Amino acid sequence: MSPVTPAGVLVGRDSEMALLTGLIKEVARGRGSAVLIEGEPGIGKSALVKAAVTETNDCEVFWGAGDELGQALPLLPFLDGLRVREPSANPRRNTIVGHLRGEISADPGTDVSTVLAEQLLALVAEQCAVRPTILVVDDLQWADQASITLWGRLARSAPQVPLLMVGLMRPIAQREDLLALRRVVDDAARLHLGGLTDTAVADLVAALAGGKPDGKLLRLADGAAGNPLYVTELVDALARSSGLTVTEAGAKLASGSAPSSLSAAIADRLGFVAGPVREVLRAAALLGMEFTVADLAIVLDRSVPDLIPAVDEARAVGVLADSRHGLGFRHPLIRAALYDEMSASVRAAWHHDAGRALAAAGAPADRVARQLLRAVGETTDTAGPMDEWMLTWLAGAADLLVGQAPAVAAELLTRAVASCPADSGQHSWLASRLADALYRIGDGAAAEQVANRALEQTHEPDLLVELHCTLAQCRMVAGESAESLATLDQALASPGISARHRARLLVLVARTHLNLGEIEKAAPVAADALSAASAAGDSWIMGWALFMMAAVTSVQGRMSDALPLFDRALAATQADPALTDLRLLLQINKAVTLGDLDQHEEALAAAEQARQLADQVGTTIRLAQAHSALGQLLFQTGRWDDALTEGEVLPEDLTEPTAACCDLAIAAVISFHRGDSATARHRLAAAVLRAKPLGRRLINSLALARSLDRELDGALPEALAALTDAFGGNAEEVEEIEDLLADAVRLAVAAADQSTAQTLAGHADTLAAGSKIPHRQANALYCRGLLDRDAARLLAAAARYEDAGRPLLSAKALEAAAEAFVAVEDRGPARDAFTRAAEVYTSLGAAADIARLQATFRAHGIRRGPHAKHRRARSGWDSLTATEVKIAGFVEEGLSNPEIAAKLLLSRRTVATHVSHILKKLDVHSRTDIARVSALRTITPS
Repeated sequence: MSPVTPAGVLVGRDSEMALLTGLIKEVARGRGSAVLIEGEPGIGKSALVKAAVTETNDCEVFWGAGDELGQALPLLPFLDGLRVREPSANPRRNTIVGHLRGEISADPGTDVSTVLAEQLLALVAEQCAVRPTILVVDDLQWADQASITLWGRLARSAPQVPLLMVGLMRPIAQREDLLALRRVVDDAARLHLGGLTDTAVADLVAALAGGKPDGKLLRLADGAAGNPLYVTELVDALARSSGLTVTEAGAKLASGSAPSSLSAAIADRLGFVAGPVREVLRAAALLGMEFTVADLAIVLDRSVPDLIPAVDEARAVGVLADSRHGLGFRHPLIRAALYDEMSASVRAAWHHDAGRALAAAGAPADRVARQLLRAVGETTDTAGPMDEWMLTWLAGAADLLVGQAPAVAAELLTRAVASCPADSGQHSWLASRLADALYRIGDGAAAEQVANRALEQTHEPDLLVELHCTLAQCRMVAGESAESLATLDQALASPGISARHRARLLVLVARTHLNLGEIEKAAPVAADALSAASAAGDSWIMGWALFMMAAVTSVQGRMSDALPLFDRALAATQADPALTDLRLLLQINKAVTLGDLDQHEEALAAAEQARQLADQVGTTIRLAQAHSALGQLLFQTGRWDDALTEGEVLPEDLTEPTAACCDLAIAAVISFHRGDSATARHRLAAAVLRAKPLGRRLINSLALARSLDRELDGALPEALAALTDAFGGNAEEVEEIEDLLADAVRLAVAAADQSTAQTLAGHADTLAAGSKIPHRQANALYCRGLLDRDAARLLAAAARYEDAGRPLLSAKALEAAAEAFVAVEDRGPARDAFTRAAEVYTSLGAAADIARLQATFRAHGIRRGPHAKHRRARSGWDSLTATEVKIAGFVEEGLSNPEIAAKLLLSRRTVATHVSHILKKLDVHSRTDIARVSALRTITPS
C-alpha cells in the first residue's frame, strides 16, 4: 500500500519526489541516469515511483518486478516489464519470443539467457531511440542473477541514451550482486526510504481517516514507526471495526481494539474476506504477485465469468488491484500472508495441481516450471517419485527449459531421472537433457557422471550421440581433450550409426584436434565430416563441417582456398534461423581471413556485418569476438582510435577471455607507441590476467605488448624472447607467428643475434615464396633488408606494406631505410625516408616512435620540417577523433545512437562508447551539451 492520499497527493516524501521528477525531466531532455531506492516492506518505494512517473507524458514507462516464485527463472522482470510476449510487429520482440518458444536457437551449449539479455539490451536501446524511456524494476531482492546483471549494464549505459533506470529493493545484507548495484549508481541517486516523520504520519492519518486525528489516534499511529503501509492498514482496520469517529472537528479514536503489528493489521483486513473469496485469493497467491484471470480460472478449474464476483469483492476490500498484465496483490505482504497461512504440504500439493492444470492448458514452460519448482521444493519427501504427467511434460519441455533456464532444468530433471526406471527410454532421454543442463551451468563433473551412467543404459543412436557430445564437451572444457577424443572414437565405433550422427561426431573430433593444434590430424577428419554431412543433408552439420575445413585450410596458410569454404558454409546456414550463431562465427572468421589476405576493405565490411549480426543475435561471446576481430583489423590498418573504442565497447566482466586478452593487448601496444607507458603497462597487466585461463596459447598482440614493454626498458634479448618463446620451429607454428616476424628480426638485429635473425628471415622467405599476399612479400623484403642493411630493399618493403594497408610496419621500414642511407652518408634519400616515416607515425599518433625517430636522426642533422603536426590535445574539441567529430555532428542534428550507428555502419554500443568519450573530452553532461558545443564550432570555427 502506498502513502498516497485518496486525493493522489504523496505524503512526506517531498525531497525524494523532487529528485525523481528532476531525473524524469532530464531523461525527457535526452540525459539518462539511474536511481536505486531501498527500504523496508511497506515503506512506500513503489508508491513514490508511481506518483513520479504519472506526472510525465514525455516518456514511455515500463515496469517489471522480481517474483518470489519465479526468481529461479532468468530475466522474468525484464521479459514481463518490457511486454515482449505481447503480439508485435517489432522484429526484435519477435526474435525474443522465438527464443522463448524454442523456435530460434543458438549453438548447442549456448546459454539462452545470455542471448536474451543481449536482445533485451538492444530492445531498450531501440525503444530509447523512439522515445525517452523509464524502466522500473521493482522487488530486485527477488530478481535472478541475470536480471541483476542486466539492470547494472543498463544503468551504466543510461547516461549515453535517454533512459532512466529505476531499481527498488528491500535492504539486503548478503547478496553480493545486489550490493554491487550500489556501486553502479551515483551516491546522490541512492535513496534509502526511512519511516515518515511525525508530521507526515499525522497528515497521512488525516487523509485516510477523513479528518484531523486526535492525540489518542496519533499515539496509536506512532506504533507504526512511520511505515505508511502499517498506518494505512491500521486506520482501515479501525474504520472497519467502528473504532473511529469522524466529525467536523476531526477524527477521534473510539472504543475497540487495534492491530498490534503490520501482520496483524493485514490479517484483520483478510478477516473481512468471505470464505469462497479467500479460496480464490489463495489460488492467486500460488501464481505470484501478478497473474492473469485466465490462469486463475485454469488453476481453480472454473470459468472466468464464475470468478468475477470473487475478484470484484477482493478488489473492493483492498486485497487485489489492477496490474500491468491483469490483476495483482495490492502489496507483497498481503500475498505473503495468504501464502504463508497454508501449510507447506498443502502449498506443495496445490502447486502440483496448479502445474498440472497449466501444463494441460498448454501454458508457457516458465509458468508451469515455477509451479513444479515449488511442488518439488515444498515437499519433505525429496526422494519421492515424480508423477507420470510431470515426467511426460518434462520430456517434452526439457530442451526449452535447458536452453532458457538450465539451473531450473537441472533441479527438475534430477528428480525426474531418479523417478524413471533405469531401463526405460524416457529415463535415457531425461538423463541426456540433465547432462546437458549440468554442463551449461558449469558442473562438468556432475554432467560427466550422469552422461556416463546413461551411456551404460541406452543403445538408441540419437541419445548415444547426444550423450557422447556432452561428454566430449565436458572433457574439452576440463582440459582433457585426449579423453574427449577417446569418447568420440568410441561413439564412432557404435554399430548402426547413421550418416547424420557420424557427421556430427566427426565435426567434434575435428574441433578437438584443431583445439589441440593437431592440424595434420584435423584436416582429414574435417574432410570426412564434410563428406558425411553432404550424405546426411543436414544444414547444421554441413555448416560446421565446412567451417572445420575452412579453419584447417586457413591455419595451413591457404587463406585464399579458405574463402570459398566460408562462403559455402554461410550459404548453407543462411535460411535456418537456428543456425544464426554458426553463421556469425563463420562471418567473423571470414573477416579475419580477408584481413590475412590484406583485402582490408572487404575484411572491414565483413567484420561490420559480423558485428551487426552479433548485435541482433545477442550472444555475448560472439559479440566480444566480432568486436575484437574488427578491433584487430582497425589496428592493422592504422585506425587506432577506432580500434581503442572497439576494445571498450563491451563490459570487461562479460567479455570472452581470448577476445578480452586481444583487446587489452592491442590497447597496450597502442599506448606504448603513443608514449603512455603507465597506461600501457596497466592494460598489459589486465591482458596477462585474462590470458591465464588460455594456458600457453599464443596471442600475437599479447606477445607484441610484452615485447614492447621489455624493449622500453632496453632489455632487447628479453624483448626478442617475448616474441619467439612460443615458437617451436615447425611449419604450422610459422603461420601462427607470421605477424611477429618483422619485429622479431628487427630486435634480433638490434641485439646482434645474427643466428636468430637469419632463421626468422628464412621463415619469412618461406612464407613469401610463391605468395601474392602483399604483407608476406613485405615481411621478406624487410627482414632481408634489415640483415643486409639494404636501403633499396627496405624502401621496397615500405611500399609493399603500404600496398598491404599496414602503415605502422611501413613507417618502420622507412625508418630502417633512412638509417641505412645515413650509414653510407646518402643524406638526401635519408631525409626523404625520415620525413615519410615521421608523417606516418604522426598520422597514427605514435608519439614514442616520433620521439625515437627525432632523437636518432638529430645527431645526423636531420630534423622535421616546420609544418609537422603537433600532439593531439587531451581535452576540448581538438581532442576529438575524426569519428567522434562525425558523431558529434549527428548528435547536433538530433539523431539517436541507433540512427548514427546505421549511418556510420557502427554498432549502437560503439556509438554509445564514442558518445561517452565525447562527453568526457568536452567536459559536458548530456547530448544537448554536445549539440550546443558542436553548433558553436560550426558558427565560430577555431
